[in-house]
Amino acid sequence: MRNQARRVAFTLVELLVVIAIIGVLVGLLLPAVQAAREAARRMSCSNNFKQIGLGLHNYHSAYNKLPQQRHGTWNTTYGNWPMNYSDDINYLQLNFLVGILPFVEQQALHEQIVNPNGLNSDGSTRTPPWNPLGPTVDGHDNYAPWVTEVGTFRCPSDPGRGAPGYGRTNYGACLGDSYNMPNGDWFWWDHNTTAIDGGWPSAQGCGRGAFVGRKQTAFRDILDGLSNTIACGELTTDLGDKDTRTVPVEQGQGGAVQLADNPLSCREGLDPLRPQFWAPGLQTAAEGQPGQGSRWARGMQWSSAFAINSGVYTILPPNSETCQELPASQWAGPFADRVNAPVSSRHQGGAHVLMSDGAVKFITDSIEAGNSSAAPVNPWSRQGVQSPYGVWGALGTKANKETIEADLF
Repeated sequence: MRNQARRVAFTLVELLVVIAIIGVLVGLLLPAVQAAREAARRMSCSNNFKQIGLGLHNYHSAYNKLPQQRHGTWNTTYGNWPMNYSDDINYLQLNFLVGILPFVEQQALHEQIVNPNGLNSDGSTRTPPWNPLGPTVDGHDNYAPWVTEVGTFRCPSDPGRGAPGYGRTNYGACLGDSYNMPNGDWFWWDHNTTAIDGGWPSAQGCGRGAFVGRKQTAFRDILDGLSNTIACGELTTDLGDKDTRTVPVEQGQGGAVQLADNPLSCREGLDPLRPQFWAPGLQTAAEGQPGQGSRWARGMQWSSAFAINSGVYTILPPNSETCQELPASQWAGPFADRVNAPVSSRHQGGAHVLMSDGAVKFITDSIEAGNSSAAPVNPWSRQGVQSPYGVWGALGTKANKETIEADLF
């Protein structure tokens, strides 16, 4: 009777063995779970890009043009070189994402922007109301649309949130394979449109991408074929950790070579122990700017047309370093003459691009990119040449007779 009444239980050794086995199984399964989650995030990112592609095509169907990269309002009484923020106009700072808002189910946000807006971001009343198309993007956190986070414009794999970029984006317009004028930010500030439209015909030879600053392009301009030309590229937003992909340093700190002559002019500034980060002691563009200038980093303002915020170039391969040309004697922050802003992402091994036909492709970091140290096309010395950046550069040009015959994707 006593033996039958004895309670059956695990010994301490048996319990420890079971716990150890469970721990081993969790350790084996956790990477697989994380990989599955990243795969889901990557698919969601691709779907967002497809929505943007549909938005571009629907916009083109409505207007026979692509939305313009760098558009908005201007008042000539402010002069050619506006260096201050404005409550009244936006100095043509708006990008293509603003244009496609009604075509990506963001009609309400679009209405807030294109109409007089009497509300501040905190819900208080503004008198007089904000003008249509709003103020300058930079420096106006009290204008609600500029700090609104649009889910379609964000990649789920990017953890960037909050200050200093309250309304971020992970998708930028492809500006081609040259950061020289007219894609350079300095040229964009000049309101003299004849410099683009006729005064400098050689400068038009630098606008080789699907999007060109201050000019509205169309599918008919993409002579290489929509399936052979990148329309947009993915970009990574800054986390304040000196990641070379997300924040530039001035080319003078990374090396003596001018960015105008060599896209690798900042490479000497890489940390030799952690090449994805800038070396200790180098000051990034964001660190060199007080207040709002700290947003001089990738993807910090979804509506801003500056290349650092919503532009990509097919010069250096995906996930390469960003670099800006900014001599110490000139203005800082968004007034840099040139910025080399590559495609980048938080996905492993590459980044998404949106082709002009609406297809989304994943481009690996190892794509053939030609001679990365070759000087980009320059309006004063080199126009109408074949892209020196191999297949990658050819994908970024729209009318250079550089079709891609092989299946690279």
